[in-house]
Amino acid sequence: MVNVPSPHEELALLDRELAWLDTRRTHLLARRAWLLGVVRGPMVGAMAEAAGPVAGPARAWAAGGPPGAGGGGGETSPRGVRDVLLTLGGVLLAVAAVAFTVVGWGRLGVGGRTAVLAVVTAGALGSPVLLLRRGLRATAEAVGAVGLVLTVLDAYALRQVTDLEVGALGYAAAASAVLAAGWAGYGAALGALRAPLPAAVAAAQLPLPLFAATVDPRPLTVAWALLTTAAVNTGLALAGRLPMAVRVAACAGACATGGWAVLLAGGYAVVGAGAEPGALLLAAGGLALAGAWRALWGRTGWAVPAGVLLVAGAGVLLRLVAPQGWAVAAWLPPALALAAVAVRGGLPRAVARGLCWAAAGVQALLVGVWALPLVAAGLTGLGAQVPWAAVAVLVTVAAAAAVGRSLETRLGALAVGWLALVALPSAAGLSLWAALAGWLGVVAVFLAGAVRPGWPRYGVRVEEPVPGGAAPWWAPRTPEWVLGTAALALAVGAALVAVWAAVPSQVGAVVALTALTALTGLFAGAAMLQGPGGRQSVAAGVAVLAAAGAVAAGARAAELPAHLTGLALLLVPAATAGVGALLRRRPVAVVVEAVGAGVAVVALGCAATEGAALALALGLAGVVAAATAVRPERRPVAGYAAAALLVAAVWVRLAVWGVSVPEAYTLPVAVPALAVGALRRRRDPAASSWAAYGPGLALGLLPGLVAVWGEGGALRPLLLGAATLAVTLAGARLRLVAPLVLGGAVLALTALHELAPYVVQAVGVLPRWVPPALAGALLLAVGATYERRLGEVRRMRQALRRMG
Repeated sequence: MVNVPSPHEELALLDRELAWLDTRRTHLLARRAWLLGVVRGPMVGAMAEAAGPVAGPARAWAAGGPPGAGGGGGETSPRGVRDVLLTLGGVLLAVAAVAFTVVGWGRLGVGGRTAVLAVVTAGALGSPVLLLRRGLRATAEAVGAVGLVLTVLDAYALRQVTDLEVGALGYAAAASAVLAAGWAGYGAALGALRAPLPAAVAAAQLPLPLFAATVDPRPLTVAWALLTTAAVNTGLALAGRLPMAVRVAACAGACATGGWAVLLAGGYAVVGAGAEPGALLLAAGGLALAGAWRALWGRTGWAVPAGVLLVAGAGVLLRLVAPQGWAVAAWLPPALALAAVAVRGGLPRAVARGLCWAAAGVQALLVGVWALPLVAAGLTGLGAQVPWAAVAVLVTVAAAAAVGRSLETRLGALAVGWLALVALPSAAGLSLWAALAGWLGVVAVFLAGAVRPGWPRYGVRVEEPVPGGAAPWWAPRTPEWVLGTAALALAVGAALVAVWAAVPSQVGAVVALTALTALTGLFAGAAMLQGPGGRQSVAAGVAVLAAAGAVAAGARAAELPAHLTGLALLLVPAATAGVGALLRRRPVAVVVEAVGAGVAVVALGCAATEGAALALALGLAGVVAAATAVRPERRPVAGYAAAALLVAAVWVRLAVWGVSVPEAYTLPVAVPALAVGALRRRRDPAASSWAAYGPGLALGLLPGLVAVWGEGGALRPLLLGAATLAVTLAGARLRLVAPLVLGGAVLALTALHELAPYVVQAVGVLPRWVPPALAGALLLAVGATYERRLGEVRRMRQALRRMG
């Protein structure tokens, strides 16, 4: 039989065991600290023994680690500390050397100067040899860097103590050449040092430009020297056997010197300094292209500036022989030639891609920065007619882009071709009617392309449908959809141009808008034959707007006033209602009727300038809405709109007639509302009387009640009381809540209004203590009733408790 201890006994046993383990751990930790002190030294041992069972930081110190929390690592590595110290020491030495050379040089004689230069420089340059033999490479790097700085100071000091018949630029060129050669030799001799060779490359950037500035101070001469230096740097950067640091320094030097050369050449090309800037840009482009060809990475990134420089240089040269007005267009042939070479020249793919991007970028700049503002100024009348050079550039760019096989190039060709066609009438100086015919022809052409764009069959990749079910009609799924939508947008743009140009001529505006209505309507019909889509909805909406514009333009040509123009505009929503009835449940029907409703709002705004015309317009609009409400799918919206419009028409007509009786405004609405409620109750006996009769009763009774209390009189209270009595009796007879409650409430309030003077008179006769007494009695009665109810609730609670 096994004896199981009780929980209290087991808990006491566990507490004793844990206390023994804590004591044992403390003893072992103290013993470990003492042993570490014996092994690593008496001082550490004494500290550990005195500390005894200390916490983490003391144990870490005793173990030989850093005094961080828990013995964790420091914030930096020993190598990092070494590098910081060596760098700081080298900088301080260099600063001291500069201060000594500049400030204290004059205090020594010629011998002292020579001795100091020789000893310090030789020591700084020779010390790395001994340091490298001892394995102190980082220290050798720091001392060698100080030695390089000292050689620069030596060159400066030599210029100060000698009387050379050489200018400052010439001496700087020679000194930088000597320093570059010396540093290169020093770095080659001590291959373990990494600083001398990149420093030599950096110093080599100066000799040739400084020498060129000494011989011929013209900026273009300096630019040629900079470009030559960039060529040398490019060769060094592409040399595979050189260290990476040298190649990186050479690449940076090529970018710097080549960039300065290009900036100088570009500045002189802008001001027109002849052919030399163009040749310089061509040379820079060729150098960049060679670098892109031989580069191991980033070929496309190097090829883009190369292509831009080649096109810029060739354009500068062609500009010299271009006719007047065609100077900017001279950059287009080089861009096209570059694109052709990139596509057919057998270049590496990355290089060809970069050149194509460069050619496309130049063409985009010519179109967007130069041609587009000229076309916009010519079409808006803010400038002269569009120059033929701009049209030629647009046509050429569009033709070149149309050759491409990607969707992006086809879209670019579409947009640029549209811009050229739109600008053509202005460039040709055509008359208004001829220009309108041309722009309407552009609209027709692009609408025809939007119906069935055939370009994707000639190389544009058709994307696969998105898995997971049918996509919405507006989702772009194929390039054909994108091209068709773009063509439709451009057709709308051409239509806007035609309308803008035709606005000054009243007849021209009517003709243009009528033609646009016909063209967009035909396009919408043709697009509907192909199935549902967003383009047909857009075209249908534009057709409705064009029709409204044509009506408005015709009214303006007939010199009709604003209210008659509004009545004429109502023809458009009436027509859209008929078209919507024909289209039924197609998505385009919603767009057509919605735009027609917007035109109706504008028409009502125009008719509001004359009261009778506004009443007539509201009535006509209400009739159109009522006719639309006959269709089941439009009944929820059109029915309410028709009721509101017809009521507003009646109210406006009454206001025009000067009627101020409120019942004249409310009863014509209340009676039909009650009739509709009766029909609803007959069809649906379960319908609430509030929903069926509430709106009509409220509209017929409440305004009269407000008038009774506000104006008084004898006839209105009598008629209102009789009507409410009849309504109340009818509600009681038919057992309908809404007539009973509304009729009774209005009847009581009307009677109260009639009896109010007598009540006030009677209250005035009573003593003054009667009203407070009556109020007190009422409050006592209410309080007693409330207390009785509380007692009943208390007794119910007790009964429930006894039951539980």
